[in-house]
Amino acid sequence: MVTGIPDNWHFILASRSPRRQQLLSELGLKFDIVIKDYQEEYPAYLSGAAIAEYLSHEKALQFKNEIFDNDIVITADTIVWCDNKVMDKPADYKEAFEILRTISGKAHDVITGVTFLSNFGEYTFSETTRVTFGHLSDEEINFYIQEFKPFDKAGAYGIQEWIGLVGIISIEGSYFNVMGLPVQKLFTELKIYINNINNL
Repeated sequence: MVTGIPDNWHFILASRSPRRQQLLSELGLKFDIVIKDYQEEYPAYLSGAAIAEYLSHEKALQFKNEIFDNDIVITADTIVWCDNKVMDKPADYKEAFEILRTISGKAHDVITGVTFLSNFGEYTFSETTRVTFGHLSDEEINFYIQEFKPFDKAGAYGIQEWIGLVGIISIEGSYFNVMGLPVQKLFTELKIYINNINNL
């Protein structure tokens, strides 16, 4: 048993991200991975953390009425928020280059929304980390895209990769949140969520 997390719960992680799978595993939770296709769309009036929380919540709702009483579904969505807009996962080389050019030399927010869903209710929260990049030359950007192909990553970069080593000046907040899962806050909130269910 992970401290504070009873063994009677069955966890389902609804994420293809190998980074989220790794972080949740290192937290000590045993879980199954179940993927449901979901179109990541959100209302245009949302901004910042509200977008990440909305997407995470909508992903979780795909499991409603399909789970048992001992199941807890965990979903997450990470966005990069810069210049008051979302830096999505790049569709191709050109988009990746444009995104990295945009975040070069400035600060941006990495925001992850997380949702817990069970037959006893749902709970959504988010974590924000402020990341500041130094200036990236076109040569450095091209090298990173060619070598690491960050097309599956929000903001077109992985903090744990080469570009994080050479480009990031400062981080305010959770490093693991930038990887895709704020594990410290997730652990704390999960214990509270389970305790609230036990007190129903």
